[in-house]
Amino acid sequence: MKKADLELCYMSATDVIKNFRSKTISPSELTKALISRCEEVNPSLNAITESHFQEATEAAKKADKKYFNSKSSRLRALEGVPIAVKDFHSIKGHRTTYGSKAFEHHKADNTAPTVDRLFKAGASLLIRTTTPEFAYSGITRSPLWGTTKNPWDLNCTPGGSSGGAGAAIAAGMTTLADGTDGGGSCRIPAAFSGCVGYKPPYGRNPGDREHPLESLLVYGPLTRTVNDAALMQNVTTGKHVADQASLDENYQLPSEHSSVKGMKIALSINLGYYEIAPDVEKNTKDMATALRRLGAKVEEVDVGWNWGVLDTWYTRWEAAFAGLVGDLLPRWKYEMTPYCVKILEKGLEHSAVRLYQTNAGRAQQWDSLAPILEKYDALICPTTAVSSLPHTHNEDGDDLVINGKHVNNYLGWTLTYPFNNLNWCPVMSLPSGFGDTGMPTGLQICGRTFDDATVFRIASALEKARPWVGTRPPI
Repeated sequence: MKKADLELCYMSATDVIKNFRSKTISPSELTKALISRCEEVNPSLNAITESHFQEATEAAKKADKKYFNSKSSRLRALEGVPIAVKDFHSIKGHRTTYGSKAFEHHKADNTAPTVDRLFKAGASLLIRTTTPEFAYSGITRSPLWGTTKNPWDLNCTPGGSSGGAGAAIAAGMTTLADGTDGGGSCRIPAAFSGCVGYKPPYGRNPGDREHPLESLLVYGPLTRTVNDAALMQNVTTGKHVADQASLDENYQLPSEHSSVKGMKIALSINLGYYEIAPDVEKNTKDMATALRRLGAKVEEVDVGWNWGVLDTWYTRWEAAFAGLVGDLLPRWKYEMTPYCVKILEKGLEHSAVRLYQTNAGRAQQWDSLAPILEKYDALICPTTAVSSLPHTHNEDGDDLVINGKHVNNYLGWTLTYPFNNLNWCPVMSLPSGFGDTGMPTGLQICGRTFDDATVFRIASALEKARPWVGTRPPI
């Protein structure tokens, strides 16, 4: 495609809106370029379940008129901005499959609250993005839609479960994308795909009807820049009648942040129990060095967690899965992903007592982290322990080795799920550099409970100090 069109495809939403307002480009020009990009690269990536190009084109024409013929005061926050919505999020009247053959022909009768807010803010639906079956995995492939590949290396996964979203952002297929995060599903694709993924604190964004009061799971943005993540957050935040746990406060993030000079930031390379690949460790320490050069005090700490953290998360995850879709097994067991079936079967065996006991595990985690966050403004650590995984990675295998040691194939390579146990802490993943094979790596920033602004402040400083915007995959 033409260089000028490709530049449009990689433009941040913040810059897109500025250009719309100045009439430098139009929503129709952007939408046309993105459609061409999707048609060009998706056959290689398989990041799209369904395209809505005609719908997006019509919405762009309406937005053109608003920008070129109307007063700017009538413009909404995301007027004319194309967006990708994960095929795990309901849109009324549209097919939502959750990556499963069991829902191949399912049409939603409601729209997820955050998605509805994005549309009401003027965003236009461009594509639906792939997810593993019921979002169970950090590897995006499903019996219904097949395997999604990473635009940085087609042999690798873009992560999951919002892997299609991460691949689409990285490949310039959409301006914005949304995701859900129950164990790292926004942050893992951000790390593997080289973009920004944000897990807001539980309650900040309203949840959906399909996962009622599930405190492991939150909706969040996947974007190219920190400001774009804030732009989406400022639209989706706040109380919603569909979710009684959503917070009353209309929490708005600033577009400009003060420096990190004088801040105290804790650094953990392994959270107490992970094996971390040397290239990931190096990039994490380089980010810490960048913060020190900006005037922050960064000190390494011992978080003191252990593999019991995985047991706590895993038990809750299995029980939630079984409670939501365990009744599908008699009919669909042999058409589901085998490891997904295994999770469901284990979940069906858990007692209510066993599930409640996980609260004690979460409390023990918090007992270790709370004193650190009381002393420091935030904690930083790697997002994943490795810079990449093949898209053929077997979650049920035993062949994953880091530093000469075998680690859990399912989640022994991601440092994300521990923070879903403590889901009232905001956590962002942003690019930290490139690994030995040229694949992106990610850094997590964990803030104090409900302190979103500090996370964005640190992330914004790092984005300016170590700019990744403009670095693009070879596809």
